[in-house]
Order: sequence, then structure tokens, then C-alpha cells
Amino acid sequence: MSLTNLTLKAAIDGLAAREFTSVELTRAHIDAIEAARGLNAYILETPDKAIDMAAKSDARRALGEAGPLEGAPLGVKDLFCTNGVRTTACSKILENFVPTYESTVTSQLWRDGAVMLGKLNLDQFAMGSSNETSYFGPVTNPWRAQGSTKALTPGGSSGGSAAAVAADLCLGATATDTGGSIRQPAAFTGTVGIKPTYGRCSRWGVVAFASSLDQAGPIAKTVEDAALLLTSMSGHDPKDSTSLDIPVPDFTQFVGKSVKGLKIGIPKEYRVDNMPAEIEKLWQDGIAWLKEAGCEIVDISLPHTKYALPAYYIVAPAEASSNLARYDGMRYGLREEGANLTEIYENTRASGFGDEVKRRILIGTYVLSAGYYDAYYLKALKVRRRIAEDFDNAWTKCDAILTPTAPSAAFGLGENSNDPIAMYLNDVFTVTTNLAGLPGLSLPAGLDANGLPLGLQIIGKPLDEATVFSVAGAVEKAAGFTAKAEKWW
Repeated sequence: MSLTNLTLKAAIDGLAAREFTSVELTRAHIDAIEAARGLNAYILETPDKAIDMAAKSDARRALGEAGPLEGAPLGVKDLFCTNGVRTTACSKILENFVPTYESTVTSQLWRDGAVMLGKLNLDQFAMGSSNETSYFGPVTNPWRAQGSTKALTPGGSSGGSAAAVAADLCLGATATDTGGSIRQPAAFTGTVGIKPTYGRCSRWGVVAFASSLDQAGPIAKTVEDAALLLTSMSGHDPKDSTSLDIPVPDFTQFVGKSVKGLKIGIPKEYRVDNMPAEIEKLWQDGIAWLKEAGCEIVDISLPHTKYALPAYYIVAPAEASSNLARYDGMRYGLREEGANLTEIYENTRASGFGDEVKRRILIGTYVLSAGYYDAYYLKALKVRRRIAEDFDNAWTKCDAILTPTAPSAAFGLGENSNDPIAMYLNDVFTVTTNLAGLPGLSLPAGLDANGLPLGLQIIGKPLDEATVFSVAGAVEKAAGFTAKAEKWW
């Protein structure tokens, strides 16, 4: 068994039992990353830093000072600022930006003993569903359809994180989710990803896209690994005004807990037109597994679901247009010359931002403009409130909700890139939880006819990640999903 094939939990147990050192474990991952450069998952490798952190970790363990993630090599989505290590949000406008500070989430992982392998690719400024808008080029999904060599998307925006975990290029990775950017890539790559409750993880030091929707979370190999990482990543941070000052439970304690007696809601609005029969079947399998585990299945209605995507694609670009106003060529990042101040702004932003980012800034600026603010932005906020109320009503009948994660398996790179609407539809099952601030977890539960992974999503009440992990653990156990991408890279 190669060291890179281990789960995070197994690796931590192996380190504790002195079966191998963090330096050995880290070196194995560095070698795997070098051999897998064709996937383009990492846009910056930090092998020297990783070995240094691993050696220090081994020294701490020798002194009996091991943290919960002591010696575990992780990948970091390049949206998290890392002190002294280039952070670009995969945009030309931040091509040479090196922060002098560390994001709260990553600092907590290093506090608990984790090791940084490098920075992971993503859609530019986290805007995209296929990791094709990155300035550093697309990420290739390690999975391929049976008998095909066609390159598939790993999903987005956390495509690098998902591909790296699926290809065993790290034991786990940080990711962010604004409308499905953790869960959809997890579904496309046969990995586990959780977007926690809004405010559970600090957003400080994470490059902002849409501040009322963005939330950090982990992508991991198993439900237990995701629980381990989220426990470290969570916690109150006075530097983030949206961070919740509440205790963080040890989420791993809830994985494997009995789900007997829990009520699981099945929303009728999640049966969308043209949804593949395989996804409907997987959903039915999930319902059957939870029934067998002792859950009660209840039909629920989330009537405003059909307005979620349009509302999301008004709220998110509006916030993006105001957040991205700071990239003006004046203080940091790219600066293009011009005859006057206005020209410098125009040239810098025209050259620095990619097409999808420009599209969203333009949409956002439009819906916030004087004549359209009430017609679009204000209306979208009202719809958002209704979507949250739909969930509030559902919680009177159920403890958690089960849905598919994405409306299809991974599609080919380039397949939807000329059709923004087709691309946006990838988020149809995931955006509702961002609009309502709820926790949502995707886990792999089966393969489609082409041998590609499909995910199920569990949505929980606010701050009830505990139940989400318990239900996910039960589904994971019943599904028995052990498939891995066959190595071709």
C-alpha cells in the first residue's frame, strides 16, 4: 500500500504508531504531485516548505506535542492567502501577489500540525463550475469514462482541490463554496466535500467573491476525514464580522452515530427536467439506504427552488462587482500603464480579469445601478429570504434533507464553455444552501453507466453539521463506494 493511498485518518494513526514519519509521508506526496503535473491540479508546489514543516512536525511528535492533524500533508486552494507564498485566486490581476499574512483557516490547520504541499488550481476568483476559467489553464479530472481518453472537468470552482484529493496528491484540501464550489467538484471526482453553515469558518484572508455566500470547507477522501478537517478549520475569528462565536464540536464523534429515528426530507422540487435516470436511481438508492438505517422518509416542499439560480446569479455578481473594485492597479497586483488614472484602471482591469470574471462584474454592476437596483437586486434579496423560509418550514418536518449533488456526472472540458447558462445550471441543487446559509455535504454514492462517480447531497439545519455527518456516515457505509480513478497520468 502506497503512503499516498491512505485516508487522512489512517495516515494520522500511522504517524501516531510510528509506522512512518511525516517527512516520509510528505515526500511520497511530493513525488506523486511531480508525476501528476499533467492534471494541472497544483499551480504552485512548495516542496521545500513542506519538508521543513514535516520535519518540525516529526520533532513535535517526538516531544509528545502532536496536534490533531500532526504531520498530515494537505493542499490549499489558491484563494486562501498564505504568508510568503504566492496567492493569485488564479487570476492574472494577482499574478505576482505574495501575502504578508496567513488566512485564519490555514493558520488553524498549521496550528494543528498539518503540512502544506502547495497551492491548488481553481476557477478565476472562484467564478466557474468547471475549472476552465483559471488563468493557469483548466484542471483535468483524474476520472475518465470507460474506454475513453477524453479529458473531463473536475468541476469548479474548487477543481484543483477535488482533483488533487481524488488522485491522491494530498490527504485533504481546503476549498470554498459560494454556490456549490465544494460539493459539485466532490461529486464529479468521487470525493467528499462539505460546505459548513455560513459563519462556521472564518473568511478572513480568503480572497472574496460574494461575501454573504462564500464559505470555506474541506474536500477529503471520506466522511470521517472531512469531519477531521472541518473541526480544525472551524471556530470564531474576531477579524471576520460574520464569524459565529459558538463552540466547535469534534465533528468526528458524529460519524458512525446511529441515525435511527431521524426524519429525512425529500424535496419534490429537486426532480428537474432532463435529469438523467441514473441520478434519479441513485437518489432512490440513498432513500432506501437511509430507510434501512432506521430513518423515516418524509416528502417536503421547497417551493421557491426554481427561483434560486436566478436569485443567486444576481446576488453573487452584485457582491463580486463591489468586492473586485479593489483590483485597480494602484496598491498591489497587476498594473497596466495609461495616459491618466481612468486609463490605468481600464487597462489594468481589461487585461487582468478573465472573460467570466468580466461577465459577472458587468452583470453585478448592472443590477446594482440606479435604474435596476429595485427591479433586480432588491427582488433577488426578497427571493433569497423566501428560500430561507422554505427551509425553515421544512425543518418542522425533518432533521436533514437528501438530494442529488449535481444534475449530471462530470462532462468534457470545453463542452459547456461557450454556453454560460448550461454551465450555471450545474449549481441547480447546490445554490439553495448558500442562499440560506445552511450546511451541505456531498459524498460519492455510485457510478454512472460510463463508470464516472455520482454524488448525493445531505443538507442540514443551521449549525447542525453533526446530523449531516451522521447521515453522511450512514449513506457512506451503505453505499460502500470504494472506486478510484484508474491511473493514466
